[in-house]
Amino acid sequence: MRKIPVVLVAGFLGAGKTTLLNHLLANRDGARVGVVVNDFGSVNVDALAVAGQVDTMVSLGNGCLCCAVDTSGLDAMLGRLSSAEAGIDVIVVEASGIAEPRDLIRLMIASENPDIRYGGLAEVVDAAEFEAARERHPELADHLRLADLVVLNKADRVPAEALAKVTATVEELAPGRPLLVTSQGRVDPRLFFDPEPRGERAGQLSFDDLREDHDHSQHLHARYDTVTFTAGTPLAPRAFVEFLERRPAGLYRMKGQADFAADARFHLHTVGGFVQLERSPWPSGAPRRTELVLIGAGLDTGAVLAELRACVAPDPSVVDERGLMYITRYLPA
Repeated sequence: MRKIPVVLVAGFLGAGKTTLLNHLLANRDGARVGVVVNDFGSVNVDALAVAGQVDTMVSLGNGCLCCAVDTSGLDAMLGRLSSAEAGIDVIVVEASGIAEPRDLIRLMIASENPDIRYGGLAEVVDAAEFEAARERHPELADHLRLADLVVLNKADRVPAEALAKVTATVEELAPGRPLLVTSQGRVDPRLFFDPEPRGERAGQLSFDDLREDHDHSQHLHARYDTVTFTAGTPLAPRAFVEFLERRPAGLYRMKGQADFAADARFHLHTVGGFVQLERSPWPSGAPRRTELVLIGAGLDTGAVLAELRACVAPDPSVVDERGLMYITRYLPA
């Protein structure tokens, strides 16, 4: 069963989280998006800002999500969005500007909802206010290191020389973390979820149908690299785990299936430093092969493919039973 990714969007007040969320909603390519919006005031202004174009929304006002609910409370919220009746493809949680990312991730990882999976933490940073934010909030450095993707927003408000300095500082504080420099929250939705065509529609046009055409060359996916790797020969599990644990800087997502010559196939999902594998039977009659898609910024495509090819088992007829034990650390508990 396909699990719904839950994407966490965090960042200090005014960084542009709601703008980013609205951009995702306006460019979802037919995907149904569920949203949890958490504002700290008694009037949830952020919820009002996104309500007009979201499919299903849960609003939590007058309290910080990481303090206001425990795991069961979060599961109850997400359960309303992940039910089969809702038909949601992705859930986006916009945290309040004072939320603690570490606690949000702990809540998400501890979820007992079988219909969802962690979809990554995007930490939104205001490029124009970066130095002032660091001074007010020394914990910003920790937040950056926890993120699976750092979105350096409002780049259009910063002179080129100052922007280069801020970018270098962020890279120094969070080495290896994928960094996206953008304006007005323009983040390609495909970094977080995969829009799925819903076939021909009859009757009234949807919001997506009514949107004007726009220049796809300006999409953020133009700034990202996509690497596709396939192999008809099984992979050596130990070698592949080594690749996962030292994967190149800038690699944000990996998804697909892996063949380790075992009875089961393994579905791979990574966002930033988070790795998860899930086991399932091979479909009857389907070819057993590894098929992976990697998405990142500044990737050396040739080097990545060479490293993956080096993971192919030298003797595909031998199942590395001990090597499979390395894989189990990434299976759900």
